[in-house]
Amino acid sequence: MRVAVVGAGAIGGFIAAALARAGAPVAIVARRAHLAAIRRDGLRVESDLGAFTVKVQAGDDLRELGVFDALLLTFKAHHWPEFLPQLRPFAETPATIVTLQNGVPFWYVRQPPLRSVDPGGLIGGLFADDRVVGGVVHVSGELPAPGFVRQSGGLRYVLGRTSGSDDARAESIVRLLRNAGLMAEIDPNVRATVWLKVVNNAGLNSVSVLRRARIKPMLSDPDARAHVRRLMIEALHVGQAMKVVQDVDVDARIEYAARLDDVKTSMLQDYERGRRLELEPIVGAIIELAERHDVTVPNLREAYAALRQVETAASLG
Repeated sequence: MRVAVVGAGAIGGFIAAALARAGAPVAIVARRAHLAAIRRDGLRVESDLGAFTVKVQAGDDLRELGVFDALLLTFKAHHWPEFLPQLRPFAETPATIVTLQNGVPFWYVRQPPLRSVDPGGLIGGLFADDRVVGGVVHVSGELPAPGFVRQSGGLRYVLGRTSGSDDARAESIVRLLRNAGLMAEIDPNVRATVWLKVVNNAGLNSVSVLRRARIKPMLSDPDARAHVRRLMIEALHVGQAMKVVQDVDVDARIEYAARLDDVKTSMLQDYERGRRLELEPIVGAIIELAERHDVTVPNLREAYAALRQVETAASLG
């Protein structure tokens, strides 16, 4: 199976490096200094798999890297418009599309498409459910320097079929990742698992930017922890109204996050690097679905407005 990892951030870079180390035919889409460093020196990794450096095929345009059996999408979901021209030609191939992104994925709600995630239904119109495998990443990471990935937080990747796909596609990706030493598993209800990750992201990512704090110190502060909890509770209520999740112990989820090493959320990493935030796929999508299902989410609305102000003040691009 020839695989492309589309998006060379901490998660995508680590997955690509692990696959390359295991001998899998893999290519990676990266940009600017990160791409130059990968081409020159390879991908250097410090991780739960150990420290290693691998050479991997890399380019800034997927269309120039060849034909693939599977595309692992690890770019931030709000960057879909930038990657859509590269991905559009693959709509005419049988390649499996695997979403490994934070937030509500394009396939989660098809009709009508979510304007926060898939305005105009352009993405969903290309990739039907029978092509798509949904994924949830339970791993942390950062890019300390171009060409260098530091991974932590375990090796767990959860994958499952969407409403129209078959198990064979998900199983083939699980085998691929397991052969690379990653703890991949099949989830018979990946929709619920995706939403529970969204619940976590809505609280942890949002407050980490508003407080400019890593997870551990943030959750050690009673006020910040209470803020995280309010956002997570509202996000959970939206999922319950959609009947994708049932009752969940939010406090237990917060307590688990508080035990993580000094992890920096992906949204905080973007803020510190002057990049746009994953605001629409995480918070905007929840608010849009709350409107559809008549769920009141005042704290999420307040956080959304505050994060919009943060973006405007910092002129993130």
